[in-house]
Amino acid sequence: KLEDALIDNVIKFLIELEQGFALVGKQYHLEVDDQDFYIDLLMYHLKLRSYIVLELKTGKFKPEYAGKMGFYLSCVDDYLKTEHDNSSIGLILCEDENHEIKKRSLNCMIKPIGVSSYKIAKEGELPEELKPIEEIKKLIK
Repeated sequence: KLEDALIDNVIKFLIELEQGFALVGKQYHLEVDDQDFYIDLLMYHLKLRSYIVLELKTGKFKPEYAGKMGFYLSCVDDYLKTEHDNSSIGLILCEDENHEIKKRSLNCMIKPIGVSSYKIAKEGELPEELKPIEEIKKLIK
């Protein structure tokens, strides 16, 4: 339930930015060697011409998340990407980052992967760090 709520909020946020994000799928299904895998959120960025693989994790960052993301990026590039697309980009959202573990886990990765943290706001409460969406739009342009 927590993951679904967080993903729904991430989708709303990206759509509000109006910067070329297109939703490809939530819990996007991949089948590899008769095994099923599900990407939390698969987006496509029209200006970057890249798929964006977004994985949402509750709790702290773990090294195995980088390996899983590398697998997903490889699959998306092999199965979905066309000759007109750029390489896919991965983003792992975690409750807490563990900076040293993150750094060592991503050091050897070839594909672009980012890790960011999030905080869960209480009902009806916005974190002070969150700027109005109009200000964020200005920063991105």
